[in-house]
Amino acid sequence: MSNPRFAFIKAKWHSNIVDLGLKGFLEKVSADQTDVFDVPGALEIPLLAKTLAETGKYDAVIGCAFVVDGGIYRHDFVASSVIDGLMRAQMDTRVPVLSVVLTPHNFQESPELISFYEKHFVKKGIEAASAALEISKVYASL
Repeated sequence: MSNPRFAFIKAKWHSNIVDLGLKGFLEKVSADQTDVFDVPGALEIPLLAKTLAETGKYDAVIGCAFVVDGGIYRHDFVASSVIDGLMRAQMDTRVPVLSVVLTPHNFQESPELISFYEKHFVKKGIEAASAALEISKVYASL
């Protein structure tokens, strides 16, 4: 496959950080190859990922979100549900669904941690692009 297509879904929560995952992704993959979709939060990613994968238009779908501990012990089940949903979407559709859904152990909105995660999301976006390009080649060769 010479020009694979990708869908990149990103949650709006913590968009100042999450959007940098897309920035990193676009460092390795052309914007012309990537359709971007915004959703309210992380829980909305799996269903859209499955819906997009079912269209047959994409060689891979990428979900990107930042699920943080807001002090009410909700983040663990949100992150687990999202990852489980992404795995189910790829198994059901046979289209690779990749995750840039990150759940930090301890996040507080300090300048130091925000800066760390901004850089980390760029790095993870680059890694997701590499994985998407690689897996699209594998499936194109089948």
